[in-house]
Amino acid sequence: MGAAAYLGALLVVGAAIGVAYLAVGDDLPAVFDLPAGQEPGWDDIRPLIIAFVCVWLVAMVVFVGASALVAAACPAVVQEAVLGRPTTIGALWRRSWARVPAVLGTVFLTTAALLIPMVLFFGAFLAMVTVLVADLGDLDGGATASDISFTIPLLLLLAALVILPFGLWIWVRYSLAPAAAVMEGQGPVASMRRSAHLVRGDWWRMFGCLFAAGIMASVVGMLIQQLLSALASAPLSAADFSGEDSAAMVGSLVVLLTVVIIGQLISQAFVSVFPPLVTALLYVDQRIRKENLAPDLARAAGLG
Repeated sequence: MGAAAYLGALLVVGAAIGVAYLAVGDDLPAVFDLPAGQEPGWDDIRPLIIAFVCVWLVAMVVFVGASALVAAACPAVVQEAVLGRPTTIGALWRRSWARVPAVLGTVFLTTAALLIPMVLFFGAFLAMVTVLVADLGDLDGGATASDISFTIPLLLLLAALVILPFGLWIWVRYSLAPAAAVMEGQGPVASMRRSAHLVRGDWWRMFGCLFAAGIMASVVGMLIQQLLSALASAPLSAADFSGEDSAAMVGSLVVLLTVVIIGQLISQAFVSVFPPLVTALLYVDQRIRKENLAPDLARAAGLG
């Protein structure tokens, strides 16, 4: 389902690129095929910028939607698996789509909360740089520009060490919100409250599990992409594309590009599916530990 979601997003972005090319393709020579010494005018560049921005917005919307759909589908799958109930792709799609707005709400609210340490970080960094430059201006040759070049990275590191733990704390505190939004049918704010309640007292264990899941997903995704790229490029390294084999070279490059895109799709699907599955399992585990959910699960599964 994750691969289908991201493949659909990729097709939509490809269609947007095609539409953008049809709209501004005639303006490309006026920007990129000019005689030496001649600069393109703003009237020629503006349509290309507008087309690029439109494609970028479409890509952002469809990939965020695909990620939200996957994030909603993973807890639904885990819930049905925990209850021992079979499910179908159609039922999973319908339930996931119904909870996408709530999941998107939790993602946006968590991102907004994460912006707080980022703003504090950049504000502290700019304040320190301003003070340093002012102090340097007040000195009569006692400090040099090399002092600034050494001190600014040091201040940046100190600010990061102070602000980064706050961002990690927010990330872990609200990590269970998407699972709560799907499994409990909660709204975004209520789901974030539930996440904060379930994580309280077990922050370090949750952080370790989430961090390990993210590392494993990234490593496996990278290995998948590298393996497929190596398998596709191996025949190209041994082929001879001189002279009349130029057509074969073009075909091989197309095959290589296709394999790379498929590898990226598979890698992205794994990277985006594995951590939400782990998060959903952690949600169930925390409810069993804190709320004695196991008897209710057994009764719902028909075991008690």
